[in-house]
Amino acid sequence: MKTKALALSATLALAATGSAFAGGLENVLQRGTLNCGTDNTAPGFGYLNTTTSKMEGLDVDFCRAVAAAVLGDANKVNFVNVTDKSRFTAVQTGQVDVVFAHTTLKPGRESAITVDFLPVNFWDGTGAMVKADLGVASIKDLDGANLCTTQGSSTEAALANMLKANGWSNQVLTYENLEKLFGALNSGRCDAMFTDKSALAAWRANSANPSDYVVLPEIIEKSPFAGFVAANDSRWRNALRWISYGLIEAEERGITSANVDEAKASADPNTRMFLGEDGTFGADFGIPKDFIYQAVKQVGNYGEIYERNLGPDTKIYIDRKGTPNALSADGGAMISPLWN
Repeated sequence: MKTKALALSATLALAATGSAFAGGLENVLQRGTLNCGTDNTAPGFGYLNTTTSKMEGLDVDFCRAVAAAVLGDANKVNFVNVTDKSRFTAVQTGQVDVVFAHTTLKPGRESAITVDFLPVNFWDGTGAMVKADLGVASIKDLDGANLCTTQGSSTEAALANMLKANGWSNQVLTYENLEKLFGALNSGRCDAMFTDKSALAAWRANSANPSDYVVLPEIIEKSPFAGFVAANDSRWRNALRWISYGLIEAEERGITSANVDEAKASADPNTRMFLGEDGTFGADFGIPKDFIYQAVKQVGNYGEIYERNLGPDTKIYIDRKGTPNALSADGGAMISPLWN
């Protein structure tokens, strides 16, 4: 009996090992489409443009870059709408392969919720927006006001900490997504809308009369955004991690969607290895050898993605200069490890 029990244990262990290999990468390659979780109510990050009926935003472009790198086609993405509340379950249950949805990287989300984060793709901060006719110029003036945020967001905890630190007992209402949150501010159900300052700026800019709203100056908590995958799938996580780093590295090297073909023909050994002409980066990750070339050619480097969605030609315009979103060479926090 003991021998049979040991054999059964060994069989189960092998089965478990086998299932571990059937991870995110294998699923995406077999399916031929990336199921990417993102928001569709966050202008600048994940937003359904009702004029074009297309998804757009920085997070959306990261989904497209992964599809270009892994499948060779940035259009092979099935965008799955997730909310602040549903995003972690979506990736843990396999509904999506990865989530890019302006999600704050926090230790409890890797330890207790058990997801694995990718590199930070945007640095933000939690703040508040009020209607201008409220006559409030600072978060310090909100004692007793009705405060609102989204369900399941890190802002809920930040708000609770802020109230406790100030000894306030404000009513806090939560909503399913940013669209409903903005609606609550507009209808007067809440006095102040709390979420990431980039989202506040976006909703203000896209409103009929932006001057009707005031984004208050304070940041109550920093918010480094990053994509994430299900925990304990290092093969998939590592491939995505280096695709993300590759977009930043391409900007550092001055390689853009316009000149990447010229760079690919370069005699520089580091550039040739980076773009997959030489070396085995792609094969070692289990993805095409030219994965960075495809991502940059079809979607652009990190700077191009940023400019397209948050740059000066957009309604939102969040300046990178002097912020952590600038490249490290320019004093920011955006940097890639070495590629050699």
